[in-house]
Amino acid sequence: MSDEFDPQELQRLKSKAISQPLVEHIYTADPSAHVFDGKIYIYPSHDIDAGIPFNDNGDHFGMQDYHVISMDNPEAKAVDHGVALDVNDVKWAERQMWAPDAAHKDGKYYLYFPAKKADGIFQIGVAVSDSPIGPFVPEPEAIKASYSIDPAVFEDDDGNYYMYWGGIWGGQLQHYRNNQYNASNQEPQDNEPALGPIVAKLSDDMLECAEAPKEIQILDENGQPILAGDHDRRFFEASWMHKYNGKYYFSYSTGDTHLICYATGDTPYGPFTYQGPILTPVVGWTTHHSICEFEGKWYLFYHDSILSEGVTHLRSVKMTEISYDANGKIQTLSPYQE
Repeated sequence: MSDEFDPQELQRLKSKAISQPLVEHIYTADPSAHVFDGKIYIYPSHDIDAGIPFNDNGDHFGMQDYHVISMDNPEAKAVDHGVALDVNDVKWAERQMWAPDAAHKDGKYYLYFPAKKADGIFQIGVAVSDSPIGPFVPEPEAIKASYSIDPAVFEDDDGNYYMYWGGIWGGQLQHYRNNQYNASNQEPQDNEPALGPIVAKLSDDMLECAEAPKEIQILDENGQPILAGDHDRRFFEASWMHKYNGKYYFSYSTGDTHLICYATGDTPYGPFTYQGPILTPVVGWTTHHSICEFEGKWYLFYHDSILSEGVTHLRSVKMTEISYDANGKIQTLSPYQE
């Protein structure tokens, strides 16, 4: 969807929205939701109007800090716990605190976040707290093997943790091959396999990658890699992983076609076979999500730009219940009722 919306159409969509913003006093986006100690904690981006002109690299997304939002249950009022981490506290980071995620292990909470260094290249850092709401104390350096954007950390049943990341265009993934940066690298041709997201198991202390990062394959129904020209299905950004009935569900945004899609596999590394869309386009250019379970029900956390009347970089986090059919297929949702 474009940044230009007819005011009447915006009002119509607002009235048809399947859910309302969880908070309205600030703009929030890219929600990573987890249940820690029986309570929902959401780790979003904190959108601001940084006064930066729009461009395809997303420089107008000039976020500077992170807030943590909690909910006692899905029907409860969302509580903003204030600033949990500011870019000025991160020695290696200069700007653009984009979509974060969090994890919990042995009484410690870890906030993973991308930011641009002084050279304009994204890397991913980690900050630690004794509380799920922070404040978080950042490590002095970025995670060595990391690059690009949108970290998502998944705790598997065996106690291993995996970090997924990557995003093309402004996320810079197109400049990497085999974990090496080269500014001359670009997206593959339309008839070539699309670039996949990246995964690495985390170290026991949750502060580093325990292995060399690997590229994930997303396959079509015939077992062939999704092609770069297949914009309705190819990976763009916004990795997320959850597990349902023993299957690994990898979900992501298609970027310029504005879909949240998913693919399933048998290991945390994939390969993953494309299954379909979870969420059709929202108001605003970006779409970004997470999925978590609370007391036997599953919820999709996402954002749109209805509250800001269609301003793409001023978004609001929402949530809604999702359902699976008997075969484990996620039922596609529209963010606005027909």
